[in-house]
Amino acid sequence: MSIDELSGDSDRRLLLIHGRGFKPAAESYMDLSMAAMRSGIERDFPESVESFDVVLKDLAWYGDLNGEILEAAGKRYDAHLDVGDRRNVLTCLREIRVRKKFGIRPYDQLPGKSALPEAVAGVCAPLLRMLGLTIPVIRLLSRDFARYFDQKSDYGMRVRERLRNQLIEMMQRGDRICLISHGTGSVIAYDVLWQLSHDPDYCEQYSNCKIELWLTLGSPLGDSTIQKRLLGAKQKLAAKFPVNVLSWHNVSAEDDYTCHDNTLADDYRAMLKQRQVSAVHDYQIFNLAVRYGKSNPHSSLGYYIHPRVSKILHDWLCTTPASSTPKYTL
Repeated sequence: MSIDELSGDSDRRLLLIHGRGFKPAAESYMDLSMAAMRSGIERDFPESVESFDVVLKDLAWYGDLNGEILEAAGKRYDAHLDVGDRRNVLTCLREIRVRKKFGIRPYDQLPGKSALPEAVAGVCAPLLRMLGLTIPVIRLLSRDFARYFDQKSDYGMRVRERLRNQLIEMMQRGDRICLISHGTGSVIAYDVLWQLSHDPDYCEQYSNCKIELWLTLGSPLGDSTIQKRLLGAKQKLAAKFPVNVLSWHNVSAEDDYTCHDNTLADDYRAMLKQRQVSAVHDYQIFNLAVRYGKSNPHSSLGYYIHPRVSKILHDWLCTTPASSTPKYTL
C-alpha cells in the first residue's frame, strides 16, 4: 500500500520519523506503522477510526542513509526477513483486544524478557560520562547514530534536511501537525524543531508555526550526554529550546535501554517556565512486542499499538484548532 493510500482529506497531518538501524523500504515501514496505530485506536476508541483514516500521513524516511553506514561497517540486512518478522509482531499484538492486557503480568511472561540492558545503561551512563566514553560506546553499538554527532560527516545534515523540508511544507500549508518520533529519531526531530525556531535561515518564517502534538517514543533525549550535543545546547535559555511545540508527550517502555532516563519533563522544565511549550508529559508503559522470539521493549510497533499512544492520538483527533472561535460568551 502506498503512503497516499493511507491518507484521506483532512487539515491534520501526521508525520512519522523512525530511529536508528536498518529499516524496511518507506512504504513497508509506513504501512506497518499506520496499521499498528489504527489497530490501537480501533481497539480502544472505535469512534475515532474514521477521523484517523482521513488524517494525511507522511514519513521522514532515511533508512537508505542508515543502510549506507551500516553496510560499510560490514553489517548485512535481510529486508524480507525483517518485514516478515515485523508482520508477525503486529499479528500477535492485534490479538490483544483488551487494553488492560498491556500490563506488567503479560509483560513478565514474554520470552527472553530481561531488565539487564536498561539496568546496565542506567548504572553505566554516569560512569561513561565521567570518563568521556559515552560517544565511543555509542559508536560501538550504533554506528549510524554516532555518525549523526560526527562533525566531519554530512549524515546529520542530510537527515535533518529530509525532516525539515517536510515540516516546512506542512507549515506553509497551515496543517495541524502531529509529529511522532521513535527512538533516536526524536533527537533529529528536536534539532530540526530548534532550527525552525532559532536558526537565522528559518526562524523568521517558521518560529511561530506550531506543532500541535510532538509524541516521542523510546527517546534518548533524557541522557545528559545527548543533551549537550543537541542544537542550541550552548545558547542562553531564551534560545536554547524549540519554541514551536504546543504539547509534548513522551512515552517510555520498561526495560527499553534507549530511554534509560525515561522522564523528560524534569530535563526540559525550563521550556515550561519560559512558556515555550504548554505541557511536557511522561508516561511509562510495557511494550509487549516479541521480535525473533524474544522480548523487544524498544519495538516501534509495540509502541504504536499501545493503549497509551492510542489515547494520546485519540485526544489529538478530538481537539479543535487553537485558533477556532470559542463557542461560549463572556
